[in-house]
Amino acid sequence: MKNVQVEVARLPHAVDLPLPAYHSELAAGLDLIAAVPADAPIRIAPGARALIPTGIALALPAGIEGQVRPRSGLALKHGVTVLNSPGTIDADYRGELKVILMNAGAEAFVVERGARIAQLVFATTLRAVVSEVAALSETARAAGGFGSTGAGPGSKAE
Repeated sequence: MKNVQVEVARLPHAVDLPLPAYHSELAAGLDLIAAVPADAPIRIAPGARALIPTGIALALPAGIEGQVRPRSGLALKHGVTVLNSPGTIDADYRGELKVILMNAGAEAFVVERGARIAQLVFATTLRAVVSEVAALSETARAAGGFGSTGAGPGSKAE
């Protein structure tokens, strides 16, 4: 496992909240915390979405992105997920991290201050050098997509 230095600024509305942290020795993601007001939790109705502040901003080094991902426990127990998963935090973004939570569950979900709402995973990035060509090289798959390579084991393909 490789380490990368990430600067974190705690914003004024999150001074009493913990910084993102790993919750097991080999965890891939830091848990992000909801920085909603204690007296104004956010209620997400079934099928609805909400933008949840985390109270932090990051400075990522060039070549590193942050990926905001759902927490599996929230997804399983409540049907709550990160809508644009994974959400990308670019190395040049310096604003507050906010998480788009969506409630795919059957009951309303309430986000309270200090709740662990998502996880943040870091990854290296590559920059493409785009060059236009008249035609692409041929492959056996060609333009086939969306199931064109066949059904997986145990599926009932027709």
